[in-house]
Amino acid sequence: MKTGAALIGMLVTGAVGVAVGMAVKSGSDGGTVTVRQDPKVGNPTAPAAPGAPAGASDIFKVPVANAAVKGPNDALVTIVEFSDFECPFCSRVGPTLKQVHQEYGNKVRVAFRHNPLPFHQNAGPAAEWAIAAQQQGKFWEMHDKLFENNKALDAASLEKYAGEIGLDVAKAKAYVASGAGKEQIQADQAVATKVGARGTPAFFINGVNLSGAQPYENFKKIIDTELVKAEKMVSSGTSKDKLYEAIIASGRDTPPAPPPAQAPPPSTRQRVDLVSGVPAKGATEPLVTIIEWSDFECPFCSRVMPTLKQIHETYGTKVQVQFRNQPLPFHPRAMPAAKAALAANKQGKFWEMHDELFANQKALQDSDIEGYAKKIGLNISKWKADMESSEVKAAIERDMADGTKYGARGTPSFFVNGVPVRGALPFESFKGVIDTEIALAEKLVASGTKKADVYAKIMDTEAGKAVADTAPQQRPQAPAAPAGPVDVKFGKAPVRGKANAPIQLVVYSDFECPFCSRVNPIVEEIRKTYGDKVAIAFKHYPLPFHPTAKPAAIAAIAAHKQGKFWEFHDKMFQNQRALTKDNFVAWAKEFGLDVAKFEKDLNDPANAAWVDEDMAEGQKFGVNGTPATFVNGRLLSGAQPFDAFKAVIDEELKKRS
Repeated sequence: MKTGAALIGMLVTGAVGVAVGMAVKSGSDGGTVTVRQDPKVGNPTAPAAPGAPAGASDIFKVPVANAAVKGPNDALVTIVEFSDFECPFCSRVGPTLKQVHQEYGNKVRVAFRHNPLPFHQNAGPAAEWAIAAQQQGKFWEMHDKLFENNKALDAASLEKYAGEIGLDVAKAKAYVASGAGKEQIQADQAVATKVGARGTPAFFINGVNLSGAQPYENFKKIIDTELVKAEKMVSSGTSKDKLYEAIIASGRDTPPAPPPAQAPPPSTRQRVDLVSGVPAKGATEPLVTIIEWSDFECPFCSRVMPTLKQIHETYGTKVQVQFRNQPLPFHPRAMPAAKAALAANKQGKFWEMHDELFANQKALQDSDIEGYAKKIGLNISKWKADMESSEVKAAIERDMADGTKYGARGTPSFFVNGVPVRGALPFESFKGVIDTEIALAEKLVASGTKKADVYAKIMDTEAGKAVADTAPQQRPQAPAAPAGPVDVKFGKAPVRGKANAPIQLVVYSDFECPFCSRVNPIVEEIRKTYGDKVAIAFKHYPLPFHPTAKPAAIAAIAAHKQGKFWEFHDKMFQNQRALTKDNFVAWAKEFGLDVAKFEKDLNDPANAAWVDEDMAEGQKFGVNGTPATFVNGRLLSGAQPFDAFKAVIDEELKKRS
C-alpha cells in the first residue's frame, strides 16, 4: 500500500498481515495468506486444521437461518459451510463432503451459506442463481452443476444450467432481478465476517471451526467428537430437533483473537541453486545474481518491473536477473502465460514475450497471447507445439517446486545472491542489499575467486547465515494512525442517512480493493442496526497498484452528479474485475442516466481532482490503506467485524445520551 510517494507496492490493512506488495491467496483463515504448496504434489494445501475445541468459547454461534440444507433437521451434527462457487478449493472439498454423507448418513446435515469472494467475478451471480434454484426446490442440483463448471459461470452459462436442471428459467431470472438473492448473500457474509470466516471454504461443525479444503480425516475427528457430545445431550433430555440451537446457544459470534504478534525472524541467506536454461538478463559473469519468482497475472509482479529496469540501468554488468515461474492457482491465466513465455524462450524471445504479457495483464486469453506471439515475430506453429510440450510443462513444475523449497510461495519473490527480498518494493529497498552483495563479491574476486565462481562461492560460505540490516530496507513502515479523533467532515461526499445524525461514518475506499468489498455488508448491517442514528459518507482512496480504481472513482462521481452514486457504488463492488469504461457506460444506461453528460463527466479534470482531494485529505488524517473508516473521527482500519464498529458506535452514542 502506498502513502504519498514514499511507499510503493505495500498493502497495509487492519485485517491482513502479508508480505509487502506480494500476490497472495485468499485464505480460509479469514485474511490473505501466502500460498502454501505441498512439495510432493506441487498443489496448494489448506492451512492446518485447528485442534479439538477446548471449551464453550471455541463454539461459534452460526445459525442455519434460511440456508439450503442436505440431511435431516434433527441430525446430531450440523455442518454450516461458507462457500464460493468460483473458488477452486471449495470445489475440491466436494468429494470430502460426499464421503461425510456416505459415512454418517442421517447423523449429519450440511447447511450451505454464501460467501462469494470479491475477486471471483462470477461467484456473486452464481450464488444468486443458486438461491433462485433453492426457491424452486433445486438448490443442490444447481450447486452440483455450478461446481462441475466453475470455470464457466458467465451469465449465459448460468441461465443454461438453470434450464438443464429443470428450473422455470423465466421465474428464476425474475427472482435474480429482484435482488432478493443479493440480500441473502449479504446476510450470509455478515455472519461469516462476525465469526471470522472471511475466506472459503470455511466450516463450522456443531459450531467448531474447520477452515480450508481439509481432508476427510480432519472432518471425521471433529464429527466423531461432536457425536459423542450430542448423544449425551440427547440422553439428558435435549430434543433432537432443538439440539443444534442448544449447542450453539452459548457460542461466540465474534472472530477468534489474532495470534500474538511475533518479531520477524532475521533475514537468512538461502542456498538457491542455479538452474541452466532459465531466462536471464544482464551480465554473463555477474557479481550479483537476482533470481525472481513471478506470475504473469500478478499485479505486484507487474508493478515491480520499473524497479528491475532501474537495477539494470544502475548496475549494468555487475548484475544478472533470472526469471522463474510461480503461477498462482487463483490466477487462471497465469499458467497459460507462463507456457507461452517459455515457448517464446525456445526461439530466443522470452523477454519480448515477458514484456508483452506484463503490459497486457488484463488480456491473457489464448487469442490475446497468440497475438503477442505474432507481434514479436515468433514461428507460430513451433511456438504452439512448444507450449504444449512436456519439456515446457516440466520446466514450470520445476520452477514451482523450487519456489516452494526456497520459500517463494507468494509473488514476486527475489533472492539477491540468496538474500530474500519479498514483494514489489522500490529500488531503494533492493539497492542496500545489492550494494552489500557487490562489496562481498568484489572482496572475493580480489582474493582470487573467478567472477564466474562468485555465486557458487557465496552459496558455499554464506548460505544459512543471518543477513544484517536488510529487514528495515525490505519493510518500509507506514505512518502511524492518528492517536485520537480527527475532524473529518462529509464535505461534498455522497451520504447515506441524515447528515446531522449523531454517528458520522466516513469511509475511505477503493472500488478495486477486495477488503473494501468485504466491509460493505458490515456497513449495511450498521445501517440496519442503527437507522437514523448513523450517516455514512463515501470518500475516494484509489490505491496506486489498482489500475482501474481511479477511473472507477471518477465514474462514481459522474453518477453522483446525476443522483445515482449508491447504485453505481453497489454495481462496481459486485463487478470488481469488470471496471472498464464500456461497462461504466453500460451501467449508466442501465440506471437511466444522461449518457452524454456521464461520458463528459468521465473526462472532466475537475472530477479527477475531486478524487485527488479525497486522497490528500485521507493521508492528512492518517489513512494508509483501504478500507479506512472514521466513526465520529475515530479511525478503524481494515475490514473490521461488525462488533468492532458496534463497540465504538455504542460508546459514541453513550457520550451523547
